[in-house]
Amino acid sequence: MTKTNVTYERHLLGLKQLEREEIASILDRAAYWESQTSKVTPRLEGKFVANMFFENSTRTRFSFEVAEKRLGAQVLNFSAAASSVEKGESIYDTVRTLESMGIDAGVIRMKPIGLLAELAEKIKVPLINAGDGNNEHPTQALLDLYTMKKTFGEIKGLTVSIIGDILHSRVARSNLWGLQKLGANVQFCAPDNMQAPELAEHAPYVSVEEALQADVVMMLRVQLERHDKGFIRSAEEYREHYGLTVERAARMKPHAVIMHPAPVNRGVEIDDELVEHEKSKIFAQMGNGVPIRMAVIERALS
Repeated sequence: MTKTNVTYERHLLGLKQLEREEIASILDRAAYWESQTSKVTPRLEGKFVANMFFENSTRTRFSFEVAEKRLGAQVLNFSAAASSVEKGESIYDTVRTLESMGIDAGVIRMKPIGLLAELAEKIKVPLINAGDGNNEHPTQALLDLYTMKKTFGEIKGLTVSIIGDILHSRVARSNLWGLQKLGANVQFCAPDNMQAPELAEHAPYVSVEEALQADVVMMLRVQLERHDKGFIRSAEEYREHYGLTVERAARMKPHAVIMHPAPVNRGVEIDDELVEHEKSKIFAQMGNGVPIRMAVIERALS
């Protein structure tokens, strides 16, 4: 195997192309890191990791940064809003520049779809996808899988309902690919103009009532700025028809859990009282992001 191929296998671009065994291995390694009592280990001492965020996400960047620092890596944070990319420099040139300066891996988040795969063919350091357009968000799905595995013991046989704006959701796509590879049943629930038709062959679209009968009810964040584009008429109307209200949550199965990739629009896709309800795993998901990202970064640099 050539050096280039070895590097390419250490990228994490999405879950669609990962084998089931590889996903299971990452989950197992995350469990190892979660079990460690020491907050910081010298596992990646002397390694430089650049967090390259061409699209804002404070929560995801902090999670990666905590993971990197816990592994003993040197961390470089790059924000496009304060960079030369705003002046016209291409994303490729920026990544290539950081590569030439000697980074060992890059965590990258961007809006353009398809560009990350092109970068991975040209850049010789491993790249980790922290979200690209509406394509994939693999580490979010991995932490969701990890949360489900910790809750239920295994993922195989679970029914997972993903409710919300499927059309624009990279979280829904990564979860679909990862859950199905681990043997779960996935179903979607969305308004007609928020459905992704190309995904219908992989998972059925069901009513809200049917979606509530799953083992996991995963609510997606509503992009309130899409009011202007006509995807939703109002936050209130969305809540009325597709939000997880207290009344709807009462109809969930006794053992079922509520999940959400966060940040949460309280009172829109989910009622405020449910965010920290006993059924909710939302803050547990955020905590699980750190050991998952430790496993992913370690995989890239091992």
